[in-house]
Amino acid sequence: MPEAAHSAARMNAGDRRRQLLDAALELFSRKGFGGTTTKEIATAAGVTEAIIFRHFPSKQALYTAVLDSKAEACGHEDWLADIQTHMDRNDDAGVLRILGAAILESYRTDARFERIFLFAALEGHELGLAHHRRFALPVFELFRDYIARRQHEGALRDYDAGTVIAAIVGMAQNYAIATELFGFKPLQLDDDQVIDTFTNIMMRGIRRNKAPHKAPKNTRKRK
Repeated sequence: MPEAAHSAARMNAGDRRRQLLDAALELFSRKGFGGTTTKEIATAAGVTEAIIFRHFPSKQALYTAVLDSKAEACGHEDWLADIQTHMDRNDDAGVLRILGAAILESYRTDARFERIFLFAALEGHELGLAHHRRFALPVFELFRDYIARRQHEGALRDYDAGTVIAAIVGMAQNYAIATELFGFKPLQLDDDQVIDTFTNIMMRGIRRNKAPHKAPKNTRKRK
């Protein structure tokens, strides 16, 4: 029996599913949904196409399962709980920092998922884009509402709250793409230092400075 077939016979359903997901993730991240065939995925996994369809009814279902595996692996609930702690303390810098750091960490941990979403945008693949919006929009709204609340409380300048979030996201994401996908490494700083710098830039721009204390006018007339 060939080694690949022997390995396929020994692998249990859970391990096989994970193997197929990883092979699909690799190919979808390099060729997009439209450019990847189930035959290529089967070859990469060392199985037949029939094995793929035993676990997933279609290429679309496999693609969705790949995207869902990202959400399952990222510890979303713990991350949101950490964010809420900073928000409850009105830690504006901490809130912005945790958002920027999460974006950069996502690229560092496994940039293949980020490449899949970029391909989805280039291909106009609505399933991938809808999946991204399903997770990204609630997070965006959470941060936007926090910024709006802090503006109402007088702590932050009255810029459009969504634009403030777009600014920190844009800095972190652009840096992640340049360094992780394009291989551009111009800085001698580690990621923590970079995110600290981005956060400081943002805070200097949006923090509402307290009005300087003015000495009372001397109303006594000089003799």
